[in-house]
Amino acid sequence: MTGQPNRLAAATHQFSGSLIDRSKPLKFRLDGRIIEAFAGDSVLSAALAAGIDTVGQRGGWPMALSARFAPPIIPARRAGETQRALPMARIAVTEGGDYLTVADAAQRHGLIGRILRPARSLGLKLDGGQSLAQPWLDSPTETELEYDLVVVGGGVAGMAAALAGSKEGLSVILIEASSVLGGHSRLFGTQDGEETPDQSIERLSSAIIKARIAVQLGAEVTALRPGLVRTHIVDAAEGRAVLIHAPRIILATGAIERLPIFPGNRLPGVVGALEAFELASRYGVWPGQSAVIATASSPAYRLAMLARDAGISVTRILDARPQPQSRFIEFAKAYGITMAPGFLPASATANKDRGITLTSHLSAGRQTTPDAQISADRLIVCGGWQPDLTLWHMAGGNSQWNAQANRLEPLEGPSGVTLAGSAAGYFSRHAAIDSGADAVDMLLGRDRKPVREVIIDAIHETPDAPCPIGPVTPEVAAPAMLDGGVQLIERPQTPTKARLSWRKKPRLWSLADTPQPLDVAAIAAGVQLGVIPADSAGIVAQERVGMVVIGTTVTPPPQPVTPPLVPAFLAGRFGDDAELWLVAPIEVRMLSPGGLIHRSSSDNNPQHAIGVILRNSDKGAIALVTRQAPQTLSLRDHGRAIAIRLVTPYVEEVS
Repeated sequence: MTGQPNRLAAATHQFSGSLIDRSKPLKFRLDGRIIEAFAGDSVLSAALAAGIDTVGQRGGWPMALSARFAPPIIPARRAGETQRALPMARIAVTEGGDYLTVADAAQRHGLIGRILRPARSLGLKLDGGQSLAQPWLDSPTETELEYDLVVVGGGVAGMAAALAGSKEGLSVILIEASSVLGGHSRLFGTQDGEETPDQSIERLSSAIIKARIAVQLGAEVTALRPGLVRTHIVDAAEGRAVLIHAPRIILATGAIERLPIFPGNRLPGVVGALEAFELASRYGVWPGQSAVIATASSPAYRLAMLARDAGISVTRILDARPQPQSRFIEFAKAYGITMAPGFLPASATANKDRGITLTSHLSAGRQTTPDAQISADRLIVCGGWQPDLTLWHMAGGNSQWNAQANRLEPLEGPSGVTLAGSAAGYFSRHAAIDSGADAVDMLLGRDRKPVREVIIDAIHETPDAPCPIGPVTPEVAAPAMLDGGVQLIERPQTPTKARLSWRKKPRLWSLADTPQPLDVAAIAAGVQLGVIPADSAGIVAQERVGMVVIGTTVTPPPQPVTPPLVPAFLAGRFGDDAELWLVAPIEVRMLSPGGLIHRSSSDNNPQHAIGVILRNSDKGAIALVTRQAPQTLSLRDHGRAIAIRLVTPYVEEVS
């Protein structure tokens, strides 16, 4: 397998690659390179198996290619139709396929740069504020469907919810972004008295087939509001947007793995525990022969044992918890894996031989002590789990920061929309499955049975620690990113103290530098870093306004009665007399909350914005705009300039 250096051998038990057919090798092209793969690979998994692990350079540092950070691709025969580009992780490879990566002109190197790019890199320039394009978010709707119930997320909770809805006589569609049902439960193992994850998945998926429930795989929900779900479906390398009308919606979107914050946390060779597990179990992809793990959560120990079974040397497991206890830890001890409790990742650097060197710190409260460096082919990190409330907030659901659990948790939501499984805050697989039926009962207005959450006593199963945050290092180092997604937001640098008291203090940080909407993982990181007030985290998440100055203690000037639709942190942002308007795009599309409004398309400076999209309503998008704004304006939506117009003042919810 010289053309697939990062592919594990077939006889590696759970890491043999359940989705690939090794008897059917094939070849395809990506940006002119010939890549070997197997039937069942995605373009992303095949690229990673072939040794391509870098998207490009940012500030002189390489940025890792991952499931959450990959440029879109398009068939070479449609090179000019960039609006038809599709996500790399959702495209199945085909024999003789020819694909090109899609990026903005500013992200492309010249001819010489492309010729001299490293063999392991896609060669993009990632400096500046541009994130990777996601053109499918704006694709025009081709079809409209109607169901009684839409379930988003094909894990065990989503499958249970779909079955419960079907038993009540509802027409149900189950939407899953990946190519298989089952979700992420396989990583978390089994508690005493539970069936195994494979048994749960097989039982539920067989029942789904028997009940003839509509299932749509390879479908990403891109917009949602009560009664309406907009999803983008990839089928046979073609994408299409579908609007689904449904009076009942269940979000079983699971949880996002947090990224520990330290310099170098997005270098090639650094990967989350969940992604490492799914690449290995689904595609048999595992770069290198050695790994070191830095975690704040126990499931990473199970990954370490599975890696050892596959012949991978796990050098050490660093655990942010000072005295962790877990059944997984006891099993790992039996494997002879070296453990280092109470240690945090401090920084990572790339080695010349493609490996990673990790500097760790022994943490004792707020004090940290440097420790020796550890080198391995791969650094696997796990910062704990944040319920994925992206669509919940988009639909108008509320949330609040739980300081004890260090995560955003849902509160009340709009009528007709509810949560299930990990997204609803449940931990055990048993409770996640039961929560599916409970969600259906709630939507139907029926008496609800308590969902029994079986939590192992903390004496035997130590809860997750807060997402690890390394110390600020004064030396030049790779950036520390807040999250692993497309929004490249760096950790704020601590300002140096002015020697003279009358000097102006340097600005710490402002989300005004990132006009894209924020996701929940980045908001959770911001709260932990103290640049987003904990009591405002839910409001920030719901509005997803990326240009608001967060972390400042400056009190805004007194305002007249503020409309309840406008959160407090926006008061005065566009003038004391800013107005609420219903706005409409010139082209047919849904406007995303958090999009910045400018006077002209040529202005993309967030500090020059004169308004922002607050949310969508039945009457259209509601915007907060400076007084006496022009009738026609420009909206910055996902890095693109969209022409919009003011329709009429919005007065329905104004005090």
